[in-house]
This record gives sequence, structure tokens and C-alpha cells, in this order.
Amino acid sequence: MYRDIYLRNVYEQIISIIDENSRVLDLGCGDGELLNLLWEKKKVYGLGIDISTDEVLKCIKKGVSVIQEDIDEGLDKIKDDSYDYVILSETLQAVKRPDYVLKQIVRIGKMAIVTFPNFASINLRIKFFFTGKMPKSSALPFEWYNTPNIHLLTIKDFKEFCKKNEIKIIKEIYFSGNGKKINIFFKTENLFADEALFVLQRINVSNNKNINQSV
Repeated sequence: MYRDIYLRNVYEQIISIIDENSRVLDLGCGDGELLNLLWEKKKVYGLGIDISTDEVLKCIKKGVSVIQEDIDEGLDKIKDDSYDYVILSETLQAVKRPDYVLKQIVRIGKMAIVTFPNFASINLRIKFFFTGKMPKSSALPFEWYNTPNIHLLTIKDFKEFCKKNEIKIIKEIYFSGNGKKINIFFKTENLFADEALFVLQRINVSNNKNINQSV
């Protein structure tokens, strides 16, 4: 229940960023709920990719266009700027080759939208300190032995990667543990944000889309 509310709040922010009638590719699309909402609210031309047979079948039942593929392979076959937006929501920490995937999404899309749980948040730090066990949250609800997450990261890690790889951060949004948007002061997002959303673009690409960069 809490996971569903959390995701819905994050999805609302993603939907607010995307223009109507855009071409959207959702990598690791899961059950297709985000693409379904984007169709209902923004009439996007959407395609999802997921490796799970169960999730692909859920997409089909919702009428979402989907392909069953492994996004750790083959993205380099897609042409530059094939989509207006490429979405990587709650998927970055679960892929085997996050560096490859991130470099590809800013090439394939004119813009990329990435969301992920911040493993350095104070809530997780406190839980780990007092319990001595792998912490859980709405963003990270799994046990250590059944988690799909293999590359947990922090906001600082992500920003450092973008800087090293000439990926421009166009917009940043941060969330609390329940998925509510929060305001961050004095660059303390790595400590106080439980979830991060970034809008990205290749540094050598000019784009006239007007996106407010404020949090």
C-alpha cells in the first residue's frame, strides 16, 4: 500500500515534466502503470521495455505497448534522439551495467528522466545504526536476500557520475520517504532526501524545451 502511494507521488512529478504528444521510452517499465498514466494524461506515444515475462503480460493487459528485452544489452542499436524522453524510474539500481544504461539514455532521448532511492538518506542511516541490518523503506522495501537492487547509490554518487561523463542535469526534484516532494536547502539533499529525480541531457545537445530547474 505505502509503496503504491510512494510510486504514485513520484509518477505525478514525472508526468508534470513530459509534454503532450511526446515520444516516450520507459526502460524497466514494470507493469506499465506509468506509461498508462502518461497516455491518459499526456497522450504520449509510449513504448516500454522490461525483462520480466510477468510484467510484460501486465503491460499487455493494460494495452501498453511493450517489448521484452534486457536493457543491459542492445540499447546502442537504437538511433540518437529517437525519443523525446527516456524514462528510467526505480530501475537504475537494479541493472547490471548502470554506466552503460545512463550513457545510452541521454543519447537515445532528447531528454532523460531518472529516479532512484538515495541510499545515503538520514532515515536509512538511522535504521542501519540502530538495527545493524540492511535498512528498508518505501523506496527499498525488500529483504537483503530477495532484493533486485544490485547497485545501490547515493545522490552524490550520481552527480559525480554525470559530471565525469558530460551529462547535464537540467532539473532536480527530491522526495521524502512517502514520495512527497520536499524543498532542500544548503545542498543537504544527500542527507535528507529519500528519493531523487533528475532530468538529464547530453552536454553537447541544445534543446529549446523550457524546464524549470528549481526544486
